[in-house]
Amino acid sequence: MISPDNGLWLQCWRDSQTDFHQAAVNPLLSRFWPRLDLAVGSRIFVPLCGKSLDMLWLVAQGHEVIGVELSPIAVRAFFRDNQLKPKQTRQGKLTLWQHGNLSILCGDYFALRPADLGRIDTVYDRAALTALPEHIRGAYVTQLRRIAPATADVFLLTTEDAGPDETDDQALGISEEIKTLYSQAFHVELTHVESVFEGNPPALERTEYKVYRLTAKAAG
Repeated sequence: MISPDNGLWLQCWRDSQTDFHQAAVNPLLSRFWPRLDLAVGSRIFVPLCGKSLDMLWLVAQGHEVIGVELSPIAVRAFFRDNQLKPKQTRQGKLTLWQHGNLSILCGDYFALRPADLGRIDTVYDRAALTALPEHIRGAYVTQLRRIAPATADVFLLTTEDAGPDETDDQALGISEEIKTLYSQAFHVELTHVESVFEGNPPALERTEYKVYRLTAKAAG
């Protein structure tokens, strides 16, 4: 599968339209990740990683990190901006950029194979899911289940706009979309919600920033 959104994403990086890039480590990651109590050396997969500084933070916690990013401009900028000199090798349809315990596969997420990732203990989705168009999200999760081991858990950060007809209980709870996408293979736990209001009264828009912990269900 080649996502029709690929061209738009590549164009954003070519045109330097990258306001979505966070210039600091995501505070929800540094606040809630330690609760996972992962062993040193755990291997973390970061899909659609861009040039996120979260990857360096995860490496600093003693983890091995492997990301995947479509744009070579983003990958090159990540290593340049952080003064790292990676080794580059061809790996199937992707190019592997590697420095110490940090690796980024440059290429299409949907071209990944299980062998490209190897052992993965936890997936860190830093709003990659909710950044995708809604019609692609099901395929994104299907691909994740295909390439990551069935035992891998997911630490999922989402950005969810509150619907006009949603009650507070609905907006602040586990979204129906998350249940539909993940509940077959994972136990879904919502561990934190922050509401942010934008705009001017009376046309305020509310966005929920949520932290989910998805624990893989036992096979069978």
